[in-house]
Amino acid sequence: MLEPIGDRVIVKVKEEEEKTVGGIVLASNAKKKPTEGEVVAVGDGAYASNGEKIPMSVKKGDVVIYDRYSGTNVEYEGEKYLVLREKDILAIAK
Repeated sequence: MLEPIGDRVIVKVKEEEEKTVGGIVLASNAKKKPTEGEVVAVGDGAYASNGEKIPMSVKKGDVVIYDRYSGTNVEYEGEKYLVLREKDILAIAK
């Protein structure tokens, strides 16, 4: 499994629906980029300027909403993930 470093988080992206409510199949360029996913791995946190470690506010299993154009897409062992910094996470869905 991938292990993030510092304040990075690995998210399994929740794919958008292929069809509309009316049953129309969307072309890949018509779909919006996903903004929701499940955290599968969390780094150990960043360091402040005084050397103190800042703990992460998300944990494995959290469903998060993140900035649409943030992070780096990665494919690992046939699965698609997004690696992003904790600051790019907007909210935790409860």
